[in-house]
Amino acid sequence: MRVELVRAWPGRFDSVWLALAPGACVADALAAAGWRLDDGFVALAVFGQPASPQTELHEGDRIELLRPLQCDPMQARRRRAAARARR
Repeated sequence: MRVELVRAWPGRFDSVWLALAPGACVADALAAAGWRLDDGFVALAVFGQPASPQTELHEGDRIELLRPLQCDPMQARRRRAAARARR
């Protein structure tokens, strides 16, 4: 089965396709790619849905290594709305 691993930083990203045995999990994919969760990446997702290292994978899945949020999304939305209101 083929799956994609993706990790991103501001201004760049890495993506790699892997061929794994059926029944493989997220931890198997990370090991095959030589990637790991470290200080820069704090969580995992499969197609945007929270996942754990034990999450079983399916053909074509996209595993995402997630970084911590830079700011609260609700506060950012409020700031954008306030800026639009001032215009």
